[in-house]
Amino acid sequence: MLDETLKTQLSTYLERVTQPLELQACLDDSQTAREMRELLQTIAALRSDMIHLRTDGSDARQPSFSLRRAGSQMQLRFAGLPLGHEFNSLVLALLWAGGHPPKVGQELIEQVQALDGDLRFEVYMGLDCHNCPDVVQALTLMAVLNPRISTTVIEGGAFRQEVSEREVMAVPTVFMNGRFFASGRMMLEEILARLDTGAAARDAARLSAKAPYDMLIVGAGPAGVAAAVYAARKGLRTGLVTERFGGQVNDTLAIENYIGVPQTDGPRYASALQAHLRAYDVDLMNLQRAGQLVAPAQPGGLTTVQLANGGALKARTVILSTGARWRNVNVPGEAEYRNKGVTYCPHCDGPLFKGKRTAVIGGGNSGVEAAIDLAGIVAHVTLIEFAEQLKADAVLVDRLKSLPNVSIHTNAQTTCITGAGGKVDGIRFRDRATGLEHGVELDGVFVQIGLVPNTDWLKGQVALSPSGEVVIDARGQTSLPGVFAAGDCTTVPYKQIVIAAGDGAKAALSAFEHLIRMPVAAAAAVPAAADPVLA
Repeated sequence: MLDETLKTQLSTYLERVTQPLELQACLDDSQTAREMRELLQTIAALRSDMIHLRTDGSDARQPSFSLRRAGSQMQLRFAGLPLGHEFNSLVLALLWAGGHPPKVGQELIEQVQALDGDLRFEVYMGLDCHNCPDVVQALTLMAVLNPRISTTVIEGGAFRQEVSEREVMAVPTVFMNGRFFASGRMMLEEILARLDTGAAARDAARLSAKAPYDMLIVGAGPAGVAAAVYAARKGLRTGLVTERFGGQVNDTLAIENYIGVPQTDGPRYASALQAHLRAYDVDLMNLQRAGQLVAPAQPGGLTTVQLANGGALKARTVILSTGARWRNVNVPGEAEYRNKGVTYCPHCDGPLFKGKRTAVIGGGNSGVEAAIDLAGIVAHVTLIEFAEQLKADAVLVDRLKSLPNVSIHTNAQTTCITGAGGKVDGIRFRDRATGLEHGVELDGVFVQIGLVPNTDWLKGQVALSPSGEVVIDARGQTSLPGVFAAGDCTTVPYKQIVIAAGDGAKAALSAFEHLIRMPVAAAAAVPAAADPVLA
């Protein structure tokens, strides 16, 4: 099950277990159960003085196992094998249950422990899903910290009938007390915000009380983090506010064109960004949505970023690096059947459609790559492209056309996504050459038609292009003095990670130069003690 290298690494981690643990397995005669027994026996043998294994468990889901600290009321269960991306989740669960402190703030720990009421979570995950571990680990930690919270982590591939009955068509999907709670990637803070209704008001008051920044960056993808690191290295009072740390990088799998890093993936790169940021004195404010940009009342004054929760942050300079999001098709049925057959991540959700018929909308690189990926899993893929020919690289197009279970329709306009019983059952498209409309019966639709900039909140404050991108000059300056922009939200061509990172650094240097050239009278709006530039 585990090779010798992995066993050695696991043994090192398990040395951090300081409190006795009990693993209780509920096994059947399946191959998965045999593999689970082997995995649990290996874990117990690596730390036999602290980890005790029992195989006399009883649970409706087989195979599964519970994990708890000896003598505690901990309610944590894994149904199916937590391997693949979820092996780290299992290791962390062992460490946390065994007394090793989690790397989260004390404020969050206390917030989890203070949750009132009995909360029963079930989270469906996929072993190839790169969005699942954050949700699994957050709910696992909650079960470790609060005995009134139970968490069951369910590997969808091992419980296909249950997945079908509960109409789970995207992972991660979370149920709470038997009812749908949420779907998609979430951090611990986001889950708590849904449960603790007073958290938003407390956050707003706390953020509004912060002293003005020399430089405030909005967005924490490659551009935003690069800007923050450069600003901090200049000795500036730096703030970084973001709705989702890492941004679109979190949804990217293989990254093989970032110079100096031959191969990595999105989640790993996002973690590296956060580790790099933590090496500097940057005030990170995660899970905060920007709502409005307010220009200074007078030239050289403070710019305000108002947040969706009612809070407000002020700064002498601002860098906008809010990135982009998946573009919607905007046809009937797309919103109605989102996560009920309409999805945007073939890598995460593709295995849920094994043996079924699917469609991919989009003939660029991402669409063609998605169709190729899905063709190895599903029964059939229908690719629909609006343009007269596929826009993907020739090598990808050739590969796609060689696959026997793929149909390609170019010069085709998607008109609607149909459904029945609360889930997708087909797609309709119009042949733009003949005007004829066609329908295809299927179970899933994967939308891959590019990105749209996250700039709606900036309308009327800075100049935007017709496609909504922030208009900048060669230095990253926007139409509003003291406000700069970088990355995928701007008019810079070629939306690439390496370009975004470079533009973030350039914007920070430009903003720094703007600061040192500001008149002293205007700069005095910030107390000198909090202003390293003037010190």
